Parts: sequence; structure tokens; C-alpha cells
Amino acid sequence: MAISKNSVNDRLPGGGTSANPTDTAAQNYDAINYGNRHGRISFGQIHKAGDVTSAVMLQTSDAEHSFFMDEDGQRKGWTTSTSPANFQLTCGEHPTVEDAKEKAALDSLLLHAANGNIVILATNGKIRMEADDIELVARGSGSNSGNVKITASENVYVDANKILMTATNYVKICSTGKVDVIANSCLKMYGSLIRGVTDACGKKDSKVGGQRFQQDCVNSGG
Repeated sequence: MAISKNSVNDRLPGGGTSANPTDTAAQNYDAINYGNRHGRISFGQIHKAGDVTSAVMLQTSDAEHSFFMDEDGQRKGWTTSTSPANFQLTCGEHPTVEDAKEKAALDSLLLHAANGNIVILATNGKIRMEADDIELVARGSGSNSGNVKITASENVYVDANKILMTATNYVKICSTGKVDVIANSCLKMYGSLIRGVTDACGKKDSKVGGQRFQQDCVNSGG
């Protein structure tokens, strides 16, 4: 006869109803629970999978709205908050300084990962950042870090009164299609040496030797 999975309460998959694989499951004998039909708070609660003990657990009646502070197993030291609807965080309404400039310079909210990555993921929506100023700083050293990378499946739009770009070693603008450089007032171009060639020198080199430059551009993708 088929047996419902929820009827086997050893918290570990497999083994049937007679097995008791509690040797590998988290155990404690002093867990405490307080609650009513609206929710509960528990201390020492073991998660259903039997692998982690939660030092403090807050849950609503449907358990989808939860807050966990785990203390052992594969999530030792983890803090997890789940919300079936919105999650909102507000701070800085009553700063400790009075001066307007000092208020604007305060670090009211800090997200700090001592090790590892910070991931902000919107599965079905946008990530919007809005402020008086936005600063992106990549402070890594060496050629493999200190980079800022933007990848878009379609377009990257930059709209500003001024766009200032400065590079110490190299700047490259490359497209497999069309490139437009347009200035409605004045276009200035300066270089200690300016070289411009077309694919015409690909078959027969020009007087100034543009064939090699043309081949380098084609082979490098631009």
C-alpha cells in the first residue's frame, strides 16, 4: 500500500516507515515553542529536512512568512527571511546630526559581505537604483580584478548632459555592424597619429601601408 511522505516523520527521505535514520539528523531535547493560530516563535526548532537547527525561528500560520536564525549544519550562522509579498526596509529618518550636509553624507544603511559575493536578483522585474549621486567603485588589483562589467541582451542607454571618459592605456569602440559618430555643433578629433583605412586595401596595400592595420581590425573584430 502506498504511504504518504508526510506520514514518515523521521525528517529524512527514504528508508520506509520502519527505518529510523536519526543518527545523521539534527537532535536536541530542549526546544521551546510559543504560538497561536496567527504564528509562533520557537527556540531550537529543527527544520523539516532534519539537517539544521534554528536558534530562533519566527513563522506565520502558513509558514511562508518566516525568519530563521540557524545555528548548526550546512547553514550555521545563516539568517534567512522569506516574505510571500513585499519586504520593506526603512532607516535614517531621525539621523544623529543636525547639519544638512552631514545628514546627506551619513552612511545610514550598510550591506557588508566580509567574504563572498553580494547578489541582488529580480526574477521577474527591474532593479532600480535612485539617488542624488550614484558611485560605482571597483578597487581590485591586478588584471583579473578591479573591473566593472555591464552585459545586456539588447540595449545599453546612457543619457546625460556630459559624458566624460578617460582611460590610461586603451579605449576601444567596436561593432560588427554600423557605428555613428555625430556632433551637431563641432566634432573634434586629435591624435599624434591618425590612421583610417577601408577594406579596399585588403586586396592591394596602399602607399602608407594600411593593409596590415585593416587585417588587424578585421581579425580582432573591430
